[in-house]
Amino acid sequence: MGLSSVTSADGVQLVGYDRRAGVPPVTVRSWDGTPHEAVVLGTHAHDFLVLLYVVEGTDVMRVDGRDWPLSAGDAFVMAPGAVVTSHPEPDRHAQMWAVFFPADAVDPAAAAPLASWRSHPLLAPFGGHRRGGAQRLRVPEHERAAWTEHLHNLDDELRGRRDGYADAVRAHLTLLLVRLGRLQPGPPEDPGVEPLLAAVLDVVETRFHEPISLRDVASAVGLTPGHVTTVVGRRTGRTVQQWITERRMREARRLLAGSDLTIAEVGRRVGYRETGYFVRRFRAEHGVPPAAWRKAGRST
Repeated sequence: MGLSSVTSADGVQLVGYDRRAGVPPVTVRSWDGTPHEAVVLGTHAHDFLVLLYVVEGTDVMRVDGRDWPLSAGDAFVMAPGAVVTSHPEPDRHAQMWAVFFPADAVDPAAAAPLASWRSHPLLAPFGGHRRGGAQRLRVPEHERAAWTEHLHNLDDELRGRRDGYADAVRAHLTLLLVRLGRLQPGPPEDPGVEPLLAAVLDVVETRFHEPISLRDVASAVGLTPGHVTTVVGRRTGRTVQQWITERRMREARRLLAGSDLTIAEVGRRVGYRETGYFVRRFRAEHGVPPAAWRKAGRST
């Protein structure tokens, strides 16, 4: 997994998932119980979902200022935007797995709202039962071997990249999330999305194909641009414009993968009137222009 990062106004590093053309946006890491460092050092947030599973040993995760002790059989999930801090005295001897993926890895063709992952049946556990960005779930002892097998299979597909591996990766991820969802005792009591944030993302969702700006979004929710910037930045680590761009890029990827529309038409449908600007923005986000992304995706 490639990682990119920026520092928000409050000093928290925001770690992003760097996508690669033609490669499923899913990463698996494993640790065999020997001492190791965290994937990202220091206090940070991330724009993707994280699933940890402890096979043996213990560890401690600090998320949103709370320490979570983990032991064998624990599945631990972290939502995008959760603030993670490296523990001052980490016990990095656990045998464990980690899966990193953006929400649209579950269904890359879906044109779902930005905040909808919290209500998606496969991703509901990441919303938690309380306000905050983490939750610990216990895997029954008789199911633990199956969990380990799913993780091995997912890792094997990502490493081997055999024919059809992208579909196999999504299938294994789906099976893993189904098992995770069965550990969920019920629907979240609090989805953890502030009303203002939900309103902002709803405006972005319904109007991303227009030439909208921060001022337009703020006007739609009846607040000043400064207030909206502060709330959205503190809660998500992103600016409103970054959310608009993210939604446009997600729709662009969907159209590139699932249609034969010209690059110019794809750009127009996601809010870019000038094809050249759309191509530059897409390249900046993905490292390749739209045509190369489409070609790479169809060759896998």
